[in-house]
Amino acid sequence: MAETGSPQPKAAGRRKEVIGLVVSSRMHKTIVVQVVRQKSHGFYGRVVSQAKKFYAHDEKNEAHTGDFVRLEETRPLSKLKRWRLKEVIRKAALAPETPVAEAS
Repeated sequence: MAETGSPQPKAAGRRKEVIGLVVSSRMHKTIVVQVVRQKSHGFYGRVVSQAKKFYAHDEKNEAHTGDFVRLEETRPLSKLKRWRLKEVIRKAALAPETPVAEAS
């Protein structure tokens, strides 16, 4: 007969991770990340790009538009947010500042 006294401990599962480009960081503590995946078409065999946007939680507001980031799956944080920022892989190159000419 099977033992029913102590439940077996669950093995810790790995959380899903995705890498993508930040397309919006205008919301407070929230970023929108576009993840592009390339997949072979089932019938034609051609490689097709598929893009999907993920809403992610950015606690410290450290990611900005143009950055490449790594997201980690988490519990639902709001209606749309199911991911959180794990790390910023590459910062976006900042545009050089142009000096403002003084009016004489």
